[in-house]
Parts: sequence; C-alpha cells; structure tokens
Amino acid sequence: MDTVRFGTLGAARITPAALVRPARKLDEAEVVAVAARDRELAGAFAKKHGIPSVLTSYDELVTHPDVDAVYNPLPNSLHGKWTLAALEAGKHVLCEKPFTSNAAEAELVAQAAERSGRVVIEAFHWRYHPLATRMKEIVDSGELGDVRHVEAALCFPLPKRSDIRWQLDLAGGATMDAGCYPISMVRHLAGAEPEVVSAHALLRSPQVDRAMTAELRFSDGRTGRVQCSMWSATVLRMRVRVVGDKGEMRVFNPLANVYNRMKVTTPTGRRVEHVRDGTTYFHQLKAFCAAVLRGEPVLTPPSDAVANMRVIDAVYRAAGLQPRG
Repeated sequence: MDTVRFGTLGAARITPAALVRPARKLDEAEVVAVAARDRELAGAFAKKHGIPSVLTSYDELVTHPDVDAVYNPLPNSLHGKWTLAALEAGKHVLCEKPFTSNAAEAELVAQAAERSGRVVIEAFHWRYHPLATRMKEIVDSGELGDVRHVEAALCFPLPKRSDIRWQLDLAGGATMDAGCYPISMVRHLAGAEPEVVSAHALLRSPQVDRAMTAELRFSDGRTGRVQCSMWSATVLRMRVRVVGDKGEMRVFNPLANVYNRMKVTTPTGRRVEHVRDGTTYFHQLKAFCAAVLRGEPVLTPPSDAVANMRVIDAVYRAAGLQPRG
C-alpha cells in the first residue's frame, strides 16, 4: 500500500491537530473512520472534518478491514486496553501520551507490539520536530562542556474540575498529562535513565496531583529536575535548561508548537536560535507513515514508553502517592 488509512477512537479535542489536519498535508495518510460512544457526536465530528465512515463502536473500528492504523486519544486509563485490542486485530497504533496507566501495563503493551510486528509509537510529537534534533545536537557536541544538570518544565492552567484529566479512575493527574513531557525531555537530552531522588506534590483531590516537582540523579553523577502543573501559582511555564561546565542552553517552548526560542551561552558569547519547520504533529505523522510503509525507525517506540512510565511511577511513589491504575 502507498497510503496509511487511519481510524480514530473517539472525537477527542486533540484529534484535529494531531491527526486530521496533518493528514490533509501528507499524501501517505488518510483518515477514513471515526468511532465514538455517542454516535451523534461522532457523526458531527466526521461531517466537520470530512471523515467518510462513522462506526458504532471502538470494537468495530479496530477490526474494520478499511483501517490500517488506529489513533488512540482516549482517556489515559483506556490507552493500554484499546492499543492491545488494535494490535490483536492486526492494526498499527499511534497512541497518545501517556502510553498507559503505569509501567507494568506499558510492558504488557510493549510485549504485544513486539509479537505483532506492527508499528506502535507513543505520541510525544515534540521528539519528531527538528528543534528536538537541534537541542540534542548541541548537548552532544560538547559545546556546553560536560553536562552537569538537565531540567524541564511544563505548567499550564486547567481550572475545569470536570475535565477527565482530574479523574483518578481515568489515570489522571498533572504528572500523567503534563509531567510526562518534561520527564521525556530530561531522559532524551541526558541520554540515560534517571533515579528519582525526591518528589513533592500538590493535590487537587486525594491521590490526584495538580502540581509535581521531582529531583533526579543519573548514575554518572549528573542531576535533573522536572516540574509540572495543571493548577498552581506557576500559571504557565514551558522550558528546558541544560547546564554544562562550559556553558548553558535554555529553550523556551521545547514542544515547538507555534513558537520556540533557544539561547546558548558559552565563554565565546551568546546566541539565539529559532527552529521553524512545520508542526510537530506533521513530522510525527510523517514518521509514523514512513515506518508503516517503508519500515523506517521511529523515535518513540514502546520500549521508550516503558522507560518513561517507570519514571512516572517512581515520581508518584517518591511523592507518597500511588501510580495510576
């Protein structure tokens, strides 16, 4: 085949940006079906976005013969279940972050993906943008000297109490929905897996964190820090900071959506870079289709998702909370 035909589970708010609009710009992708628990909602979504088929259930979508790949933007607690169902039906899967509710579930999904031979990625779209490549190039080039510390933060306000991201039974919490990003950034830029030294949470309700700060340590002595919030005094913060013994790199908006700025300071001077090359979601979808159609490698496979979930679980435990699920 020369086109990957996608079916989307549900009519999530993220779907137009993450799948529908990028697919319109990519000849190798086509969105052919949507299924939602509310058929009327699914029909309205399909009409608005030009999706030809409205299916009556998630089961029908993951088994439909005209669907090659399933996009899974369901609540966190359903990521594992429906990714497994799609794999069992022989589909490729683009699964939203966080990959599953916890590391143990992520390992089960990763094992199923390995057995299936299908393409499965965790939708950390920022990894597929040239900004992520550029950040890693600078860190690995030696320009900053020996790296001593890596930190990342993602804070934004989510005041609506009824939002599913606040529900414990749906694997909600700030660390799951916001913190998974800075954790992945610190891991990627450090090129190693950290130990969680300590963590402090602010709670929205019992066991559900509205903000989290965690201190990390790597086996070679480097330190790390992650900060996230969906409701705290830190209203908006999106940044990465890498400190070496010869310089420092600061990145505003490492997610790279809309705008980004990277400032590098060394003894030779200071410079600012902006990396602009389309949306993160377009690059992610392009990489996914290339993996399906031509076997090209992906940057966020299930093995990476398992490693990220292990750190998330460890952060919760260090803060005196239980991992989700």
